[in-house]
Amino acid sequence: MSSETFGYRIASTMSADVIVCGGGVAGAMAAVAAARAGASVVLVERYGFLGGNATAGAVAQFNSWQTANGRRVVAGLADEVVMRLGRYGGAGEHASFVMSTGHKMDRVEYAPEVLKLVLDDMVHEAGVRPLLHASVLDVGVSDRGIDGVHVLTKSGVVALRAQVLIDASGDMDALQRAGATFLELDEGEALQPATMMFRFGPIDFARFDALPKAEVAALARRGYDEGRLARAALHSSRDPFSNDGWFNISRLGIDATDAMALGAAEIEGRRQAWSAAQYLRQCVPGCETGQLRAFGTQVGVRETRRIVGDHILTSEELLRPEQFPDAIAAGAYPIDIHPAAGGELRYEGLGDDHAYQIPYRSLIPVGFDNALVVGRGVSATHSAHAAIRVMTISMAVGQAAGTAAAMAAQSNQQGKVRAVPMPALRERLLRDGAKLA
Repeated sequence: MSSETFGYRIASTMSADVIVCGGGVAGAMAAVAAARAGASVVLVERYGFLGGNATAGAVAQFNSWQTANGRRVVAGLADEVVMRLGRYGGAGEHASFVMSTGHKMDRVEYAPEVLKLVLDDMVHEAGVRPLLHASVLDVGVSDRGIDGVHVLTKSGVVALRAQVLIDASGDMDALQRAGATFLELDEGEALQPATMMFRFGPIDFARFDALPKAEVAALARRGYDEGRLARAALHSSRDPFSNDGWFNISRLGIDATDAMALGAAEIEGRRQAWSAAQYLRQCVPGCETGQLRAFGTQVGVRETRRIVGDHILTSEELLRPEQFPDAIAAGAYPIDIHPAAGGELRYEGLGDDHAYQIPYRSLIPVGFDNALVVGRGVSATHSAHAAIRVMTISMAVGQAAGTAAAMAAQSNQQGKVRAVPMPALRERLLRDGAKLA
């Protein structure tokens, strides 16, 4: 790529074996895994900190590490994140809880601000070069390869060169600019809505947690019917450092790749959060002295672009569950579809010992030989995506993609990412503590 091609001056150039675009938990794990596997890595992130929905979105809980009966299906680098959070005092223990739908799962509640420190530590110790306050501007393509990426920074436009690109941007911004093909929604489907998380407290959790589920459901329904809650739920997680909770009870039906719609959603999300906080204070036992403490830095986005990959993962495959010879991660989160409008959600639970697999081929975008996808852009149908989008699974997929990218970058074979030997990749992942089934 040249400055004449795009009409702007290049301020500097950086080279690496692997470029990771997007520093959410999936991208951060991909970058760390690639670096630990011997690759040089540049990690591009638009904010001044890492974590994506886990920090900027303030989701504040990592859900579904195991099947309902307790068989562990996510570990590896994701486990290390929780262990490091614990060292800072920024996470609770793995604990079981029952969703409003009746599904039993486990979760780890954590402090989003502390997670920023943990991810800083991990990328620094691995030797990753983080390029923060940087947004993807253009991507150069020739034949079936990504030639390089131009990113806009405070220093001007930086040109990045690498053997392998991992798009972890959530909205697949890098591959969109490269001309990749994305899946369309089927008739009757809509993108899952975004959520504005908010922190509220103090809460008397002894009273709040003791509320019967029927009473919680009635309070949520009342708030929704009165127009004070955008979602008929009182779903929250506890902040490890205080008696505050992070609440996930707003609903914003938008296409977050539309800049104007995204901005409007941020404004509406804050309005919904304020209204919900007043309802909590006035109507919910245990919340009488609480007040709104903070908003998420951004709305938490569940779904935008999903790549067309070498394999499109389906909900039928998750529910069987299909056993894939190229499985690189596993999960047990249910199919959980938040409709764009209305107070409820569509939910399809799993059996007590049910887990499913994510195949490596779903990480490979068709038409490219040196690119991989992690996070919510993985090649999956709308309903399959509703299960595998959660952050625990995204961390596991990120670890696998980073390991594969390092192996591909160190190989001289044609087809790069498709030439990665599955037995060697799977063996390395298992050796590094990952779960594949």
